[in-house]
Amino acid sequence: MTLAGWTVIAVVVLCLILLIKTRLSADVVFLGGLTVIIVSQVVPVSEVLVGFSNEGMLTVAALYVVAAGLKETGAIQYVINKIIGRSRSIRRAQLRIMAPVMVFSAFLNNTPIVASFIPALEDWARKNRIPASKILIPLSYAAILGGTCTLIGTSTNLIVNGLLIQETATGSLGIFEPALIGIPCAIAGFVYLAVFGRKLLPIRGSGFDTFKDPREYTIEMLVDHGSEIAGQTVEEAGLRNLPGLFLVEIYRGGQILAAVDPEISLHDNDRLIFAGIVDSIVDLQQIKGLSPATDQLFKLDSSRRERLMIEAVVSPTHPINGRTIKEGRFRNLYDAVVLAVARNGERIKEKVGDIELRTGDTLLLEAHPTFLEQYKNSSDYYLISGISDSNPPNYEKSGIAWATLIGMVGSVALGFLTMFQASFLAAGLMILFNCCGATEAKSYIDWSVLLVIAASLGIGSAMQETGAAAVLAKSFLGLVESNPYGALIGTYLATWILTEMITNNAAAVLIFPIAISMAASFGVNHMPFVITIMMAASASFSTPIGYQTNLMVYGPGGYKFTDFTKIGLPLNLIVAVITIVLVPMIWPL
Repeated sequence: MTLAGWTVIAVVVLCLILLIKTRLSADVVFLGGLTVIIVSQVVPVSEVLVGFSNEGMLTVAALYVVAAGLKETGAIQYVINKIIGRSRSIRRAQLRIMAPVMVFSAFLNNTPIVASFIPALEDWARKNRIPASKILIPLSYAAILGGTCTLIGTSTNLIVNGLLIQETATGSLGIFEPALIGIPCAIAGFVYLAVFGRKLLPIRGSGFDTFKDPREYTIEMLVDHGSEIAGQTVEEAGLRNLPGLFLVEIYRGGQILAAVDPEISLHDNDRLIFAGIVDSIVDLQQIKGLSPATDQLFKLDSSRRERLMIEAVVSPTHPINGRTIKEGRFRNLYDAVVLAVARNGERIKEKVGDIELRTGDTLLLEAHPTFLEQYKNSSDYYLISGISDSNPPNYEKSGIAWATLIGMVGSVALGFLTMFQASFLAAGLMILFNCCGATEAKSYIDWSVLLVIAASLGIGSAMQETGAAAVLAKSFLGLVESNPYGALIGTYLATWILTEMITNNAAAVLIFPIAISMAASFGVNHMPFVITIMMAASASFSTPIGYQTNLMVYGPGGYKFTDFTKIGLPLNLIVAVITIVLVPMIWPL
């Protein structure tokens, strides 16, 4: 091996050590490794920077925008609520996520599935006080396992099938032929995650932290006329046992229903009195069929989608201090609506308009974003702060969002467009039809994930360009070529290890010709080697960098590099054993 090859291998090893032993983020580590390769000039710069123009990386970027459209319109949240229901059990939530995702991923590209689910699952986890880290790795693993079950489930299967047609006299594999090994692996993975996932998955980025706010607001919500929650019970509408929020009373036609029973049915125009913390009140605004019960709200000029929620603490010099909100004409004065008032932890029983403001009261406002800039230095308030993600979903656009997603997937499945083309078209349509704004779309893109993908692709390209990857593959397989079965085991291990260091597709392309040559030298059937490469290249669980969906959940789940090793390495070994045992039985050597 050349000095250039050893240099690249040293960079890879150093990156892995830093990821395991330090708290440095993955994007910093990989960009640092890429910088070392660029400065050392072991390969041309154009080869090292190939990851930044890679279609896979850019596709992920576009899919973040598609996911933004699905979340901002409430489309994906509806599906998540239907799939998971109101389960508060971590294990049950994991199972109800993994089962449909495995099925979807067998027929659809798993990357857009994971991209669409991530923001909605983050919200669900926060609302149900379950750490997102308990459900995002199962999401990624289920997508990977489901993709191995059909020829079209992953790009790796399609690439290996193309090499099979090109380099051998064998025809194409059947669309369900990989299922003979993929389904047993998927079932084993499902059982493993169901049994051990709750214990082995870490608690990272816990949703519990958001519920430590001592301020408690009282807010009135109105059941919209003709809404889908009218006629449902309190429990069916999801309004019972909301984290950090309590349904105190219902006002119905002059009658007060106190000590609200969960089986009470909701009626049109019911006024629901909630007491709770601000994060939960933000969540309340997201529920379709409820709107703040204040006449002020509907007199504001801008739509609710253009406004945000703001907390502001009343100062002694506030012009309405000592007067009621209605008397002081708060809306006319500030072009803002008071949704609720928090006062020293006590519950304020008056209606919002009848509350007399005092110094130190914390107001929960709904106003245009310009309110923050206009009053941040005003003597009217001690403190003003905006609440992110507080605007309600644009449910009217959810149909367009779903149509865009279905069109994207359908155009790829039917071969009209590539995933790269379809994802960019879908992202553009989401912005064009105002499913999400351009600013919102940019904020949803996880730039650190894109940098990790681009940098790792560049390092993988350097390994191939210097010949380091080929030398490693040949050297490793040379150790196990004493018999066909040993060579099959070596093929799996070599493909798996290279997948973790470069990319799954690159590893498959690199190992394929070597494995076919070994099969020919033994005079045995090459099909067991082909299927083994398919499984080993896709079944990447023990590091976050081996597969795109792992990288996509890495940041949102707040994971460490070693979290994937702890939960993923046993799964890697399970899939390896099943593959190595069953493949020669189904496709005899």
